[in-house]
Amino acid sequence: MLALRLTRAARLAVQLRRLLVASASAGTGFLLLCALGHALTHPDAPGASSLRLAWCAAPLAATVYLAVAVARADPGTRPRPGLSAIGLGPGRLMAVSATTTALSAALGSVAALLGFLYLRGDLTGAPVDGAVSGVLALGQRLPAPAVVTLLALVPAAASAAVALTLRPRDPRPAPSAGSRRYGRFGAYGWGAARETFGAYGRYGARLASASASASAPASASASAPASASASASASASASASAQPAGGRPAGAAQADPSGALLTQASDTLPPATTDGDGSAQDATGPVPGTPRSHTTLLPWGIAVLTAGLAVETYAGDTATRDAAPSAGVLLGWALATLGLALAGPGLTHLCGRLLQAVRPGALRLLAGRVLMEESHRVGRPLGVVCAVASAAYAAAALHDADATDFGPLSLIGAVVVAGCTVATLLTAAVEAKHARTDTTDALLRLGAPPTTLRAAAALRAGALLAVFGPLTLVVAQLASLPLAR
Repeated sequence: MLALRLTRAARLAVQLRRLLVASASAGTGFLLLCALGHALTHPDAPGASSLRLAWCAAPLAATVYLAVAVARADPGTRPRPGLSAIGLGPGRLMAVSATTTALSAALGSVAALLGFLYLRGDLTGAPVDGAVSGVLALGQRLPAPAVVTLLALVPAAASAAVALTLRPRDPRPAPSAGSRRYGRFGAYGWGAARETFGAYGRYGARLASASASASAPASASASAPASASASASASASASASAQPAGGRPAGAAQADPSGALLTQASDTLPPATTDGDGSAQDATGPVPGTPRSHTTLLPWGIAVLTAGLAVETYAGDTATRDAAPSAGVLLGWALATLGLALAGPGLTHLCGRLLQAVRPGALRLLAGRVLMEESHRVGRPLGVVCAVASAAYAAAALHDADATDFGPLSLIGAVVVAGCTVATLLTAAVEAKHARTDTTDALLRLGAPPTTLRAAAALRAGALLAVFGPLTLVVAQLASLPLAR
């Protein structure tokens, strides 16, 4: 009921995106039903029917990918402060988003069933004649379990993918897997922050009085400069005054009026220590504001892309000239798509770095930093669009070489896959724009002209086109060579 209310109260843009999910689900469901009809019409050719069903995996994956992107960009199911108090925590919002996605996909499946029954003539009494009449199983009764299973495949896969993507995650950082460091006495485990040797001697210092702690190390502390104790007490008092009454930040030491430092064994350590060269080392991760590097998966993406092209080449060499594309070609395209999706964030990150190379100005610096920061959002959809464009180019080259007629079902599948990937890219771009709204508002308040922001956006688009355009042509040419022979 809550999912239905959120669906009704959503904005027009959100409703349009959900309508795109329903349309993609309708197209995919229709293709699945056509595969079932082909199997019923041609019982003596199970291999061809299985190949048609296998090729339905491409629009199914594209539909699920679009559903996940739409669910992530939905502002109505994002966690907000105070929602957990009324029972709408991250887990409940994830369930609401998965339910909304399932409803949209189920609406498309129902539309696909109605369209399939209309073409068969079950609703009007007059079947449609044409190229699709051979896959409608005219004059035969459709098995209800098979129809329900095929139509429930898209909603189930989409909702499961949304639930897996939006599942609540632990915000605490994972424990470090580095080497064992020295810690204070009584501190077990692998410390995230490095301590100096002998720091365990502070154990129990909280219970010691000021006179006892000052008399024991009197001879050792006499040689220390007086400015060190004064600065330590001043910093301790400043940190204590900055906190509310009765509170103390974790890892900060208490100081009494005499300047003696008081600590306890349960105190956590400061996140950074200073080496001899005066540089502070942060043990908690990168400095906030530094763009995250997404070039780690770039070599893996290139390797998977190469493997996909090799599989496609082998499948194209072993296939006959008049036969339809085999399952090996489908596997090769799937591996190539996965490789480009893995390499997309790294390539986008490198585009941002190239924009900032060779003494950049304010415009190139702004455009490059935004590309580096948003590479994890727009990089993967860009790689998928690149793969789909390469497949379309290879299919067009095959059509020109052999004059092959793909038929209306192939056209429906191509439209579903291309439309889903482009819509996913546009949704990711809108999500990235909303994510940097605060930064854009801050730049406008500082006096940046809107023309500069538009020029930075155009520069980012040009840089991405300059990198992904030639890559698409190269991959398309390599993919079309074995199919055109």
